[in-house]
Amino acid sequence: MPIATVDPTTGETRRTFEPLTAEETGRRIALARRAFEEHRALGFARRARLLERAADLLDEDRDSIARTMTTEMGKPITAARAEAAKCARAMRWYAAHAPALLADEHPSAADTEDSGAARIVVRYRPVGVVLAVMPWNFPLWQVVRFAAPALMAGNTALLKHASNVPQTALYLEELFRRAGWPEGCFQSLLVGSGAVEAVLRDPRVAAATLTGSEGAGRAVAAVAGDEVKKTVLELGGSDPYLVMPSADVRRAADTAVTARVQNNGQSCIAAKRFIVHTDVHDAFCERFTEGMRALTVGDPLNEATQIGPLATEQGREDLEALVDDAVRRGATALTGGRRPPGRGRGWFYEPTVLTGIRDTMRIHREETFGPVAAVYRVADAAEAVALANDTPFGLSSSAWTRDEGEQERFARDIEAGGVFFNGMTASHPALPFGGVKRSGYGRELSAHGIREFCEVTTLWYGPAGEREP
Repeated sequence: MPIATVDPTTGETRRTFEPLTAEETGRRIALARRAFEEHRALGFARRARLLERAADLLDEDRDSIARTMTTEMGKPITAARAEAAKCARAMRWYAAHAPALLADEHPSAADTEDSGAARIVVRYRPVGVVLAVMPWNFPLWQVVRFAAPALMAGNTALLKHASNVPQTALYLEELFRRAGWPEGCFQSLLVGSGAVEAVLRDPRVAAATLTGSEGAGRAVAAVAGDEVKKTVLELGGSDPYLVMPSADVRRAADTAVTARVQNNGQSCIAAKRFIVHTDVHDAFCERFTEGMRALTVGDPLNEATQIGPLATEQGREDLEALVDDAVRRGATALTGGRRPPGRGRGWFYEPTVLTGIRDTMRIHREETFGPVAAVYRVADAAEAVALANDTPFGLSSSAWTRDEGEQERFARDIEAGGVFFNGMTASHPALPFGGVKRSGYGRELSAHGIREFCEVTTLWYGPAGEREP
C-alpha cells in the first residue's frame, strides 16, 4: 500500500510520500533512545506542562486537523472535530492524573514484617522507546490514547501510522514538537508495514502497542515474542448489543443507530450484532430500521452529512462481499444492502440492516467494518448470552435491560473486555479499554493503560545497622 492521501469521497490521490530509508529509520530510533535518557529525568510536573501545551495547540488546530482527517479517511467533519476535542481532553486528564497513577507504593509494615526489610517501595519506571502501530479509523484518538500516558510515564514514542493517513501522522509529530517536548520524544515513521519487524527487533526499542487487524496483531506479537518484548494488542471486534424485554426499547433502538454507524461504521467497538428478545424484536427492528434509513449519506465535509464514504476501496469491497454472502444464503435486507446511487467514484455504502442471520453466513463470524447491522431474534437470556459469545472476538458489549438479575448474569457471562448497560460502548481516559479472546490483550487508558509500559520495580532497603569503627 503506497503512503498517500487518497480522498475516499472521490478516489483521487491528493498527495504521496516516499517511505523512510532503513538508514533514516535507524537514525530516528537512535534519536528516540537518546531522548529517553533526557525525557525520563524531566519529572511529572514538567511533562504535564508540555502535555497541557499540546492539548491547547490541538484545540487551536481543531478545524484544520479535522479537515485533514476527513480528507484522508472520510469521517464526517463533525465527528472529526469531536475526535480532536476528545484527544485534547485525554491529554489534560493524563497530565492531571499521571503523578497519582504512577506514585510510589509502600506496602504496609504488617504485610512485610517477615521480609527482613526496613522499608519497601514499589516504583513504576518507564520502559524506554515504545513502537506504536496504529490504524486509520481514529487517526488522532488511537495515537493520543497511547502517546499521552506513554509520554507522561517517561517513555519516548515511535509512531508507525496507517499508510493512508500520512498527513495526520506528520501533524502529530509536529504537534508535540511545537508543544516543546525534547527532540525525539515523539516521531512519526513514514514506512510501510514491511518495515515494522526491523524496527521492533532493534534492541533500542523496548516494547510495542498495536491497534489493528487480527493478522497484524499476530505478526507483531510473533516478532515481539521472539525478541522477548512486551506488547499490547487491541484487535478486531464483533460487539454484541443485547436488548431484553425490560429495556426502554425506543431508546435502545435510537442509540443502536449511533452505536452501529459511528465513524461510518468503521470502529472496533461499534455494535455489530444486535441480539433482541423475541418479545421486543419487531418493535426494535422497525424503529432501528427507520433510523438507519433516515441517515444522510454524502460528502463528509458537509456539516449535514451523517455517513461518509468508507476509508478504502478494498474496505467497501470486503463489506459488500459479506452482505452479498448473507443475502445469498437467506438473510433479508430491511434497508440498504448496496452502493447508494449517484455517489460517483466515492467509496460509499448504504446503511444496512440484515435479519435472518444464520451461523452458515460469513457475517456471523467475521467483523463488519462499515454501516451494516446484523439482527438476531432470541427466546431468552440464556440464548442471548450464548449468541453474544459465539464469536472469536471479545472487545466490548452493550446490554439493555433493567432487570438486575439479568444485569448480573450478563456481567458474569458475556466474554468481553467491557459490558455497558443501557448505553453504547465508549472509551474514556479513566476507564480501562481492551479485549479478550482474539480481540487482543493488555489494556489502554486508565491506570492500567499507563502502567502497561512501565517496569514495576521493587526497592528493598535493609536495616541500616551500626557503623563499623
